Amino acid sequence: MSETRLPTYFVSHGGGPWPWLKDLMPGMDKLEASLQAIPAELGLTPRAVLVISGHWEEPQFTVQTSPHPPMIYDYGGFPEFTYRLQYPAPGAPDVAARVGQLLEDAGITTHYDARRGYDHGVFAPLYVLYPQADVPILQLSLRRGYDPAAHLAAGRALAPLRDEGVLIVGSGFSYHNLANFGPGAATASKAFGDWLNETLVEGPVAERTERLMHWDTAPGARASHPAEDHLIPLMVAVGAAEDEPGVRTYHEPDFMGAIDSSSFRFGPLPVPRG
Repeated sequence: MSETRLPTYFVSHGGGPWPWLKDLMPGMDKLEASLQAIPAELGLTPRAVLVISGHWEEPQFTVQTSPHPPMIYDYGGFPEFTYRLQYPAPGAPDVAARVGQLLEDAGITTHYDARRGYDHGVFAPLYVLYPQADVPILQLSLRRGYDPAAHLAAGRALAPLRDEGVLIVGSGFSYHNLANFGPGAATASKAFGDWLNETLVEGPVAERTERLMHWDTAPGARASHPAEDHLIPLMVAVGAAEDEPGVRTYHEPDFMGAIDSSSFRFGPLPVPRG
């Protein structure tokens, strides 16, 4: 294992453009602190960040190739200025080519998109990690249908990127049921959050993949994820570090007053040099 091999992450990315709305969206302090901690714990600046966001899906896995991706304001009901926000991180066409090569070498059909911009599942958390927008970023879409096996396989194919300076981040939410985001979410989100932590952190690594393949049978699963777009990015992050331990890097049992919310890291941190 390379001393500079990067771990992978699954992060709960919060709601809409929250980093710019702290007065209007209080209660994000713990989530913000967990994201801010990532650059320091890595101890190095990635060559690029590959983000798998719950806000982009295509019929086949699709790689963002633009050298200067635009912004996608994929939210509603927020102040007017949030539809003019800019997070001008450069793209990474060279890494995009490598992502496509790795997927295609693994027999995974891959498409490319030169026009796709950054959705808020990318620019909201990455602004907290790298507020200077000085680290290249690219996205990989989800594949329509949300097959866990397909996304775990994509992660396995992309694992070599970890030795090439690329940080792999699955960006979603451990609980995502917009129809039940208040006190009624407490029981289901805790049940599913406990199952996630048992599966990803406390239980045997050798059993993790099989449990994730059948995530929808877990306690509180479908009440927490009626549609699994915000959970499936986790599968790519796990697949890229399939045999390595997990750590819960963020846990808030009462996010927004009721919701059990978590983020996770897979694989050890890089070994400091010197």
